[in-house]
Amino acid sequence: MEKLIQITSGRGPLECQWVVAKVLKTFLEEATQNNIKYEIIHRENGDENLTLKSVTVLLKGKELPVFLKNWLGSICWVGKSTFRKLHKRSNWFIGVFELENPEKVDFRERDIKFQTTRSQGSGGQNVNKVNTAVRATHIPSKESVFVQDSRSQLENKKLSVIRLKEKVMAMYIQQLEKKMKETWTLQIQVQRGNPIRIFSGTDFKKNYEDKSFKKKRSTLKNELKKYSNDLN
Repeated sequence: MEKLIQITSGRGPLECQWVVAKVLKTFLEEATQNNIKYEIIHRENGDENLTLKSVTVLLKGKELPVFLKNWLGSICWVGKSTFRKLHKRSNWFIGVFELENPEKVDFRERDIKFQTTRSQGSGGQNVNKVNTAVRATHIPSKESVFVQDSRSQLENKKLSVIRLKEKVMAMYIQQLEKKMKETWTLQIQVQRGNPIRIFSGTDFKKNYEDKSFKKKRSTLKNELKKYSNDLN
């Protein structure tokens, strides 16, 4: 299973771009822990070092639905801006969205149709009279190339496979780039409120919990003291 995910600051300020970079690190760490492979397809750097406006990640794994259930939606970071010390805002929101993944072409040589023909143009008697040129067509994508570099039909066939694969992959990349441009409309969809995940502090703690038990010990101590006074 594959999913194309975009983490975006929307039209948020520099602080949101910082949060995107922080969320990306945590997102990829958790993906790895869940045996999910990832590939960063595209990223747009933020206005300062170590910040990102958006990043698009291709995920692969069996547990994707369960993993993404805890990520898709708005993400909130609670903390004071390190870029604007006097800024009163403390809640910063970014978005994690699933993108429609263009159908990836599975390039296989058995899906190629080869046609031989005479080479075109000058090149000598043998080139013009023998079917050494090769036209290769990738049936699923309908992309094709024409190769007549060599006087050997076999060599031209090998070259046609290499060039056709490059052409098909280039087409796939263009589809992704087009899709990424279209997803800029998602930049205005980062909603505040009801975040799916909350982080806090400059150390970017996840759903902060006080694990020191200091408060709990203090409560128990007060209860014990009250109990002792009651006995007296």
